[in-house]
Amino acid sequence: MRDYRKMYIDGAWVDSAGGQPLDVINPATEAVAGVITNGSAEDVDRAVKAARRAFVSWSRSSRAERIELLSNILAEYQKRSKDLAEAVTEEMGAPAWLAAQAHVTLGGGHLHTAIEILKTYPFSTDRGETRVLREPIGVCALITPWNWPLNQIACKVAPALSVGCTMVLKPSEIAAFSGHIWTEVMHAAGVPAGVYNMVHGAGDPVGQAMSAHPGVDMVSFTGSTRAGIDIARRAAPTVKRVSQELGGKSPNLVLDDADFSAAVADGVQTVMRNSGQTCTAPTRMLVPAARMKEAAKIAKETAESIVVGDPNGNAMVGPVVSEIQWNKIQGLIQAGIDEGATLVAGGTGRPEGLERGYYVKPTVFVDVNNDMRIAREEIFGPVLSILGFQDEKQAIEIANDTDYGDRTGPKITNQDHAFEVASQLRAGQVRINNPAFDLMAPFGGYKQSGNGREWGIHGFDEFTEVKAVLGGALAAPVAAE
Repeated sequence: MRDYRKMYIDGAWVDSAGGQPLDVINPATEAVAGVITNGSAEDVDRAVKAARRAFVSWSRSSRAERIELLSNILAEYQKRSKDLAEAVTEEMGAPAWLAAQAHVTLGGGHLHTAIEILKTYPFSTDRGETRVLREPIGVCALITPWNWPLNQIACKVAPALSVGCTMVLKPSEIAAFSGHIWTEVMHAAGVPAGVYNMVHGAGDPVGQAMSAHPGVDMVSFTGSTRAGIDIARRAAPTVKRVSQELGGKSPNLVLDDADFSAAVADGVQTVMRNSGQTCTAPTRMLVPAARMKEAAKIAKETAESIVVGDPNGNAMVGPVVSEIQWNKIQGLIQAGIDEGATLVAGGTGRPEGLERGYYVKPTVFVDVNNDMRIAREEIFGPVLSILGFQDEKQAIEIANDTDYGDRTGPKITNQDHAFEVASQLRAGQVRINNPAFDLMAPFGGYKQSGNGREWGIHGFDEFTEVKAVLGGALAAPVAAE
């Protein structure tokens, strides 16, 4: 059993000041896999003060120093890739192949892209006689989720570090192992004391203390819309910047001239990946109403071909993260049945042969209308709703009829037409057909999916303040930072 009760503050592993032990559960076995400490407000205060002290020097560090440090972090991260993958599987149930090939790979990818961006990032731009500077915003509170833990830690820590910020990280208390090992990586890489700090614990009290702390200049949060609203409220009295990546209910438009069979099958598989625990999962599939029966047949066959089981075996899909999540998903599946949607695959209860562990049947509903709970609420499990439309105009209206707006994706053969459709969709990211994955593309949402952007150069911008120095361009050119 893992014992991760220490905090990382001011370059050292330390005991919590008043925090209490907190068990971490393996969702595949429902057994205790390890223990962390649910930290205290005093722990947060110590970490923020350490970050505040370190900001004085780190904010003035050179581009070359930061690139060297990020390169060291990437090297140490790669050394620990096996440990990190095993931690992700144990803490949140990702199949071993997915943990290694996606979770760990994404974390390393963000480190690599940060190094490349930092080589040429424009900290200073001259416009006429005015010099415009991008300077680090200050001390950042980074609060990350359990569903893609390494991805979300890396896409916050790497740009914040790159632009000269210092930080306090709170990994999810539900999936705390990978965050702890990440912190061991940071220590081994030689991050200066106080630049990076980590406090384990739950939203209450740790996340709340971080959000409200007057020594924090920015909160970057990924998680539920409900929690994001609470964080924004707590941050408001100190007028700190709040950047949020929140929930989603993404539409997947399969339009008339798409490769219908391939598009439907791919849409089902994409929803089920990571046990449906992805904010951008395309959980509302929109198809021509006249082809609903055809879509139902393809979706049923695809869903029933997905193997659910032990994440350390050959399963395609593992458990969902916790009993709380399992119960929520079961309730929403039952709501879909009660509201009259047609269940064509899956349903309530565990898959056959799996009596222990938080496993959910890959579930597909058809004949869904956009007023049903399963079409409105983020289920965050392997559940797909298929809705019909009469024409393209109605498809776009249904796609946009949601409180969320993180990602959407039209499937359509003609690329020019697809772009025209994409321009009408209210979402932070639109994927036309099946484009290559792009870690440089800005990532974030419209409406209740959040504000601000992560990934690539936009992720760097998020952690900077903009200063205009009028007459500054008349000074000597800025030397290489």
